[in-house]
Amino acid sequence: MRYLKQVYEKVYHKRAPYYYDYSLGTILMKPIRKWLTNVAAANCPFNCIRIFIYRRCGFKIGKSVFIGMRCYLDDMCYDLMTIGDHVTISYGVYFACHGKNQGHYPIVIEDHVYIGMRAAVISKNCMGSGGVRIGKQAVVGACTLVNRDVPENTCAVGVPCRIKYLSGADLE
Repeated sequence: MRYLKQVYEKVYHKRAPYYYDYSLGTILMKPIRKWLTNVAAANCPFNCIRIFIYRRCGFKIGKSVFIGMRCYLDDMCYDLMTIGDHVTISYGVYFACHGKNQGHYPIVIEDHVYIGMRAAVISKNCMGSGGVRIGKQAVVGACTLVNRDVPENTCAVGVPCRIKYLSGADLE
C-alpha cells in the first residue's frame, strides 16, 4: 500500500486519502466485518448469537445485554463504541460514530440503559466533549435522535432529544 500511496501522490500532486495507510488485512476485513454486523448479526433471531458476532467483530459489549434485530452498529468505528452491563437496545436502533466531513467520536452507553425502538444515536463533537455518553439508568424514548450527552437517571425524548429529569418515584 505504501507504493500505491506514493504513486497517488506523484500523479495527483496532493496528499493521499487516509485509507491508503490501511494494511492489506484491514482492507480485506472491512467488507467481511460489514457483512457480519449489518447482515448476519442484524437479522439473526437469537440475541446470544447476535452479541457473539458483534463481540467477534470488535465491539465492546458488557454482560446481560440485549440488542434487538435490525440494529445498525457503526462497523467503521467498532473500537469507539462501548456498551455497558444490563443494557437493552430495542429493535432498529442506529449508532453512528462519524459522518461526512466529520471526525470519528466515541459512543459510550453506561450500565442499565434502555434505548427504545428506531432511536438514532449520532456522535459528534458536542461542546468539546468529543462524543456521546448515555449515563447510567437513562431511558431513551422510541424514535429519539440522541446527538448530545444524556445524564444519569434521565429520560431523553424527541428530535433532537430533550432531557427530562426523573424523580425517585419514576425510577421504581
